[in-house]
Amino acid sequence: MTAARRPNRGPKAAAHNRAALIAAAREAFATAGYDASLTEVARAAGVGQGSLYRHFPDRVSLALAVFEGSVAELESLAARPGTTLDEVLALVTEQAVAQTTFVTMVSLPPQPDPRILAVRDRLARLLESGLAEAQRAGRVRAEVSTDDLVLAVGMLALMLTEVPADERTRTAERIWRLLRHGIET
Repeated sequence: MTAARRPNRGPKAAAHNRAALIAAAREAFATAGYDASLTEVARAAGVGQGSLYRHFPDRVSLALAVFEGSVAELESLAARPGTTLDEVLALVTEQAVAQTTFVTMVSLPPQPDPRILAVRDRLARLLESGLAEAQRAGRVRAEVSTDDLVLAVGMLALMLTEVPADERTRTAERIWRLLRHGIET
């Protein structure tokens, strides 16, 4: 006896399939990291690998689609008048705790893929204005650069990939407590 196949809904299913793939990849990256099985992502989304690759021709495309919402959330926060560097770093940290793959991918030393570099540049711009304000207010040392903050975020995310999920928040707090001694006045 053969299993009943779902009818092919064609182009009408494209938006639904894309959303299902992004949701499945978000879960896979959260549990298995950046190297999560794309076959498993497609299976969890209820689509074939052909659909996966039609929407996302490579792993980077899928990862960037998964994490676009996180970048947009950071940009929205940073654009609000009066937002401080601490608030932006708190949201970056919250995202790192929940999505270590994303923050590690965009904040560690530059990857050769220009799409990752573009997101890394977006992250740096978010931190740049908050850093300048914190330096003018005398809360952060003058010699601290945006690249230093991006590196600190990358170190945080990399460390969090090695910590069980239930310990990440506490570990992130400890890491920032240590890092603040190096950047604050």
